[in-house]
Amino acid sequence: MRIGNAARVLTTLGCGSVLLCGLLAAPASAEGAAAAPAVAAPLTLAGRTELPGYSGDFDHFEVDLKGNRLFLAAEDHATLEVFDLKSVGPTKTIEGFEVPHGLLFMPETNRMIVTDSGPGLSKVVDMTTYKVTGTMGKVPGADSMAYDPSRKHLYVITGGRDAKMKDSYLSEFDPATGQLIGELAFPTDKVEGIAIEQKGNRLFVNVTGKNTLAVVNKNTRAVVATWPIKEAEQNAPLAMDESTHRLFVVTRKPGKLVIVNADTGATVASFKAPERTDQVLWDAAAKRIYVLGGEGYIGVFQQTDADHYAEIARVPSATGAKTGILVPELGKLFVAVSPGEGKTGGAVLQFDVAQGVAGK
Repeated sequence: MRIGNAARVLTTLGCGSVLLCGLLAAPASAEGAAAAPAVAAPLTLAGRTELPGYSGDFDHFEVDLKGNRLFLAAEDHATLEVFDLKSVGPTKTIEGFEVPHGLLFMPETNRMIVTDSGPGLSKVVDMTTYKVTGTMGKVPGADSMAYDPSRKHLYVITGGRDAKMKDSYLSEFDPATGQLIGELAFPTDKVEGIAIEQKGNRLFVNVTGKNTLAVVNKNTRAVVATWPIKEAEQNAPLAMDESTHRLFVVTRKPGKLVIVNADTGATVASFKAPERTDQVLWDAAAKRIYVLGGEGYIGVFQQTDADHYAEIARVPSATGAKTGILVPELGKLFVAVSPGEGKTGGAVLQFDVAQGVAGK
């Protein structure tokens, strides 16, 4: 997903200084890339909430739009943080976790499922009382998760190195009841990102320890294809544009964005990506990909069509800013700054998201 000449984008920071994204290294050309279209700044920093007193890493976000709440898993702080969604002011710290990672909020029951890779299991939280009320699953080491609205099922990666196990598992749950529906084993201790079709019967899993992308039949939980990721190693974050049948795979050794045809496994294009990325997000409305890296910038890529992409900006964020959530209803991108890397304290950044390409 990187290509052409990057647009030079001015982003005004809360401190009053201005950083010119174009001063960062210009992206190299890549096969399948289009010339970068003229764009307004795709992301504009709108605020920063400092989180003093934290150490280590933050992990993933979740939102409660009706309740005006933003949630963040404080992975190495063993807590779930609650913020006012509009002001991004902290309102509550929830304890009772070991190493929290992924979050799924269920508004119909006002409950939250929190994957936890500590020695225990995933946690179920009553978001009225803010108390842990139960656990879910049977295999420890729960980390990455993805929810399938078409079936109302939740898929969680369990086992692996965090649980001191040689194998990892794709565990399928009914999140409403916590019932385990079934599991699929992978013979590796490292499995990460999941992407799920809504109009088909496939889901895709980054088998990080094997440097492959697995295609899984949702009906049978069987691997029906395995595609090698040849451009780099440690494929981890994953997102999908189902309308064009394209997968967005991010690697960590080195940082690359690889666009994969979801029907054939063929690489469409690849680009340099931020290092230490924990999240890649697809903005369906603007046809953009956001790659969040601990290196200190957000790589922004524009899709022209299924086979053509361009890097249009490298938007400054902060060292350790490697996870986030896109909230289209608010036109916002929230990014967590993990304090373990920059040694400057934790923070939540909020960016205003520009819609579409200028002139279109």
